[in-house]
Amino acid sequence: MLKLPMFRNLGALTLAQVFAQCAPPMVILLGGIVGARLTSNPSLATLPIAFMICGTALSSIPAAMLMSRFGRKRGFIGSAMSATLAGVLAAYAISIEHFWLFCLATLLVGSNNAFVQQYRFAVAESVPAEKVAQSISVLMIAGVFAAWLGPEVAQRLHNWSTWGEFSGSFLGLALLMAIALFWLAFYSDYVPTVSTADAVQRPLPEIISQPMFVLAVGAAAVAYAVMSLVMTATPVSMHTVDHFSLEDTTWVIQSHVMAMYLPSLFSGLLVSRFGPVRIILVGLMLMLGCLMVAFIDRQLMHYWLSLVLLGVGWNFLFLGGTTLLTSTYTTTERFKVQALNDALIFSIQACGALGSGYVLLAFGWQTLLLVCVPMLVVLLLIVWLTHAKPQAHKSTR
Repeated sequence: MLKLPMFRNLGALTLAQVFAQCAPPMVILLGGIVGARLTSNPSLATLPIAFMICGTALSSIPAAMLMSRFGRKRGFIGSAMSATLAGVLAAYAISIEHFWLFCLATLLVGSNNAFVQQYRFAVAESVPAEKVAQSISVLMIAGVFAAWLGPEVAQRLHNWSTWGEFSGSFLGLALLMAIALFWLAFYSDYVPTVSTADAVQRPLPEIISQPMFVLAVGAAAVAYAVMSLVMTATPVSMHTVDHFSLEDTTWVIQSHVMAMYLPSLFSGLLVSRFGPVRIILVGLMLMLGCLMVAFIDRQLMHYWLSLVLLGVGWNFLFLGGTTLLTSTYTTTERFKVQALNDALIFSIQACGALGSGYVLLAFGWQTLLLVCVPMLVVLLLIVWLTHAKPQAHKSTR
């Protein structure tokens, strides 16, 4: 059973994540649509989404280092305040029709996401090793609510403000970030006990040379890269290219984000029962299924089913990779390893987002899907090469 401070932290971070995690699906839904209206160059339409992901990648290492020095609570609260202001800035950019200012706002939203991603490590380091997968899955359930709430606020408020269409959506984003800020006030920094054996940190090359570290990072990186390519392009492909309504596009994105997090109701138990490596392999197969369905046709149900499979596959890959990662470092090594992990993951995701709009509009939807295949093949090879018994360095909590 978890001690009360641990339970309070898990509860506070889960409630904060319900609102903080609304920002990415809102930007994913509207970023390409607003971008297409603010720029005369169609190939730049998805750049605001790419800026958000780049903000996450660029902030991953600074976020971990800042929290290592000043504590997680100060980092979480400071980033939530920045995201609140970013929502207002995005609305203002729309009102003056300034494309690059809008991109700056989404960059700040992405920077906040680097801190939000650290919620999972804040939970993991405060619970016993055998509770990590289940605790992270509880945290990830917040994404189910964010999947519905974010796009719903974006759609319902898109004509609300006099600053122009969709400016109200981003003012709504600012309000959601402010609510997340409220819940973060109930979080308390948890200082784990450090044993004498773990007081000495290993060199980073020694840590990253572990096969299980390679698999952990590879699983999460491929999950985000494939998701970024397909998900970033979907609203533009549906709404701009295939002329589906905003309501249909919203439904597909909501379904996708819910599929990312709803499996957390049971995926933590599956990881505990079957081990992270097997769950990673299942996630990989689901990703391949997503590409097959999406390749067949571009009808509404093809978009919907492929994005649902994409979401479930992401959940299995990401949760399996994160759980596996926590077994590869000691308590004193956690910040530098977590920083490197997230920097690698979100840098790869940023590359996917940056190229998504260009590949879609220049070469088409099916070519974009084919670009994803080599990444899944590489991950399959890594799983095969590391399928022997893990030789992970167990962390001390």
